[in-house]
Amino acid sequence: MKLISRSLIQIKHKLRKTTKVILAALVICLVVRLLPYFAPIRAADIAQNQLAMQFSDRNGLPLGTILTRDQEHTSVVPLNQVSAQFIHAILAAEDGSFYHHGALDMKAVIRASKEAIHAKRIVSGASTITMQLARMLDPVPRSFSGKLSEIWLSWRLTAGMNKDEILAAYINRLPMGGNIYGVEAAARTYFSIPASELNLAQASLLAAIPNNPTYFNPYEHWERLKQRQKYVLNRMVQEKYISGAMAAPTSSTNASRTHTEKVVFQSRQRGIIAAPHFLFWLASQISPNPLEKQGYIPPFLRGARGDQSVIRTTINRPLQQFVEAQVQQVISSLAANNVHDAAALVIDNRTGEVLAYVGSPDYFNEVKLGRNDGVQALRQPGSTLKPFVYELALEKGLIRPNTILPDVPAHYAIPGAKLYSPTDYTERFLGPVRVRIALANSLNVPAVRVLEKVGVETFLERLHQLGFEHLNQTPEHYGLGLTLGSGEVSLWELAHAYLTIARQGNATPLVSTFSNSPIQKTLADSLTLRYPKSKIQNSTTIWQLITNILSDNHARATAFGVDSVLNLPFPTAVKTGTSSNFRDTWTAGFTTDYTVATWVGNFNGEPMRQVSGVTGAAPLWNRIMLHLHEHQEPAGFPPPDGLVQLPVCAISGLRPTPDCTSVVQEYFYPEDKSNYEGENQFNLPPEYDEWLAKQQQSNFTSTNLRILSPHHGDLFLLYPGEEAKQKLEFKLVGNKSPLVEWWLNGEKLDTQSANSLFWYLRPGNWTLEARSGEMSDKVSFQVELANLKPTRRGFSISNSPVKGNRP
Repeated sequence: MKLISRSLIQIKHKLRKTTKVILAALVICLVVRLLPYFAPIRAADIAQNQLAMQFSDRNGLPLGTILTRDQEHTSVVPLNQVSAQFIHAILAAEDGSFYHHGALDMKAVIRASKEAIHAKRIVSGASTITMQLARMLDPVPRSFSGKLSEIWLSWRLTAGMNKDEILAAYINRLPMGGNIYGVEAAARTYFSIPASELNLAQASLLAAIPNNPTYFNPYEHWERLKQRQKYVLNRMVQEKYISGAMAAPTSSTNASRTHTEKVVFQSRQRGIIAAPHFLFWLASQISPNPLEKQGYIPPFLRGARGDQSVIRTTINRPLQQFVEAQVQQVISSLAANNVHDAAALVIDNRTGEVLAYVGSPDYFNEVKLGRNDGVQALRQPGSTLKPFVYELALEKGLIRPNTILPDVPAHYAIPGAKLYSPTDYTERFLGPVRVRIALANSLNVPAVRVLEKVGVETFLERLHQLGFEHLNQTPEHYGLGLTLGSGEVSLWELAHAYLTIARQGNATPLVSTFSNSPIQKTLADSLTLRYPKSKIQNSTTIWQLITNILSDNHARATAFGVDSVLNLPFPTAVKTGTSSNFRDTWTAGFTTDYTVATWVGNFNGEPMRQVSGVTGAAPLWNRIMLHLHEHQEPAGFPPPDGLVQLPVCAISGLRPTPDCTSVVQEYFYPEDKSNYEGENQFNLPPEYDEWLAKQQQSNFTSTNLRILSPHHGDLFLLYPGEEAKQKLEFKLVGNKSPLVEWWLNGEKLDTQSANSLFWYLRPGNWTLEARSGEMSDKVSFQVELANLKPTRRGFSISNSPVKGNRP
């Protein structure tokens, strides 16, 4: 009996201990299960308040479906605005007993476990719609800890939301292929209808996609998707949402229903009707809310932004579609020259409103980098910045409208680099040129000389005022090449700067939306901060003069010809640009009504084959300008206010003389008129000597005779034994008479040559004089014996002291 009693006591102790363990486990489970109710997630907490952005053009025409700042097509609709067919299809496919279990489906868990044990691998999952929503809100690794986190978030969702709220949040976040999320966005993108109008065929197809959006991509894997659709329809039959007859397929082109419901997938572009680059750029400009900025939003709240009101943009959709078509046509015509990309921007001068914005030939062609935005991309602008350095030099009085600039070889010492010698791509020099000719023909050397006068730092400050915010390096970084495009700018910045010229110095921000909503007001405020309204120059005269030069078809004829694509049948001011190695071509110009800027090149940086601004970007600019003014020509540009036009010799820029072969009109400041009246002698300074010496037949008349070679103060080395081989050319310019006398150290040389002769070097100090009638010129030079024999024929010029002024 004692043994039995002792056994009973031990059993009682074990039962008590086991009971305590069970009770403790039950309490722990109860506490764990109740904890989510102390931290519930409610529908308002995960509301997608700012996901939907619908855009229209200025006249209310739709531009695209929906966009987010993360470049995802997403739309939010309440459950009662979704087709019942889709709700049944997604429930059948993903969680048939959704309305009959909690966050977890224990039956599904047990079933999945048995199948996994029997097959020794995972055969089917047990994730409910609530668990899938938790994974959408806070993606975690597919590990044991990740699964626990997923379950915990599912419990919190169940604690704070009813089944309809969970289902609504789920179907608005479903991945539907590519960057499309939610049934509404999918319905509008794929079928161009709202989710409420989905029929059975369409609904079952869309419900088939979320299982594996990439694998079942409707554009790339149609047959796979059709097979998955059959599974969805069979599940709908099992769940008694439809009959077996309704699920039976009828034909390859009809939906799976006895009703002939056609399924026609729209092309991907139909999700965005026009201006895709513009819409994505615009969405990216909308600032995040304060919580996002501070980083306080938990993972499951990320993406909650704004409302679904239609944002009315300034885009003109018919014009936008025309420009898109022209971009594609121009690129197609230049394909043989290794040209693949282009961009264009059209702006209303009066308001600054963006009317057309094309970032690439085809946004949806990912193989050809179509998503790159050529309007915002940074590229070297070539010569398109030259008008601004001339404007600044004129403003500061460093040059005058009638100033003559030297287009002759020039050399600049760059610290730590090779000697900088700017040239034009033709590698020719025009000699003395007027400011008008230098700018209109985009001559490089005069532009560099003008920048040298202005100063790189001063010019850089002006460019910043004009809105070139990406030119953020030091002046030393850019150097004198800044005026030739050594920096990087965007087409947006360039168009904005040319708009300032068109508005005669009145800078204004570019406008992309009509501000009648909080989102649009935020964007407008942001752009105004970056591009404030200002008056860069109080007087409009200089801006009018720059416009006058850029619109002068005859002035640019030397470089571009009279009948180039820049010459339109109405007044236009235009400038082209080509970056080094033909990587970028630009054209920016305006009428009194519109500013148009175009870029043609390659996103991958490959050089084009012999395509310049006038053959690359200019034809596109030409087409857009002609279309804009197809029905009404623009008004003419006003002449520069306060300036006077006077006749000048085209070559000298001075008052014409009887010897002048070409007389043109040029603008003068009134205070320069007296100098004009009293000066007409054309004497080129010594910096022209090198250029003049290379001219076979000079068209330049001069009032004085000048010896071009040798220069005054030159020192030549004569090598022993080479006396009969080393010769020096005597050359002069300004001679109108065939009779020229050459005198060397007071002795007349016996020669029949007029403007040039060769003389054998002899050691000594020499004075050379040329006489023609009453005109003469004189230079002194030295010839010394060298100690070493040269390695090649010719003569050497010794390093001589700085040359003084000639007598």
